[in-house]
Amino acid sequence: MNTNTSLDPSRRRFLKTASAAVTTLGGIAALEPRVAAQRIAPNGAAHTDVVVYLYDRMTALDAIGPYEVLRCAPGVRVRFAAKRPGLVRTDSRLQMLNAEYGIDEVTSADVLVIPGGDVSGQINDPAVLDWIRRMNETTKWTTSACVGALILGAAGLLKGIQATTHWNFLDALRDFGAEPVSRRFVRAGKIVTAAGVSAGIDMALELVALTHGEDTARMVQLIVEHDPQPPFDSGSRRTASVEQAAAARQRLIEIYAQPKEAL
Repeated sequence: MNTNTSLDPSRRRFLKTASAAVTTLGGIAALEPRVAAQRIAPNGAAHTDVVVYLYDRMTALDAIGPYEVLRCAPGVRVRFAAKRPGLVRTDSRLQMLNAEYGIDEVTSADVLVIPGGDVSGQINDPAVLDWIRRMNETTKWTTSACVGALILGAAGLLKGIQATTHWNFLDALRDFGAEPVSRRFVRAGKIVTAAGVSAGIDMALELVALTHGEDTARMVQLIVEHDPQPPFDSGSRRTASVEQAAAARQRLIEIYAQPKEAL
């Protein structure tokens, strides 16, 4: 039975437009294998290999933000790795991120992304830190989002260089021999660190510019429509009030004080 007769004209127009859009995207998807075969990265490589490290009690956007940006660049392959393959539980209790590989299966990458979250287990795990050091020997870019920088620091990769992280943990970088810098992201050689959570998106756009050129980065920025226009101006410690910062610190304590068993 044709149910379109019961729809008002505006809904019929919407369905027709949506159907056309899906058909167009389907055609693009069908062409993708041919297009991918023609993609050559500026350095002559057939693809850029990105590895995103996942772990329990990590912050989802620290990984997904960079992932969404990087995956839109031509010729990029993104893999998710954890200490052991399988689902990880984020600090927000989501069980949605799946590590396809264990770290013992991943030995190299062009780009390594280390997200933040509850990093206490990671900075005290010799196996994870050893893996990060070995991966860093193969990478063109070793990166972190938010307090993932502390994991890089624990691995000894921030000694004597400038780095950034979430504003509430910026001074902790000194404990790892780094020079804290309050910027959206910081590039020091091949180490790129981003500030809190959403800054990972900006960092990833910088990575696309470094690996594919600025024109491609601008294209990707448009694809993900990264055009921040926040309704408030308290997204930085420079602009937030003392009261707002105190409330944010207290909420962070409450979030990460949850028993690990509850997650």
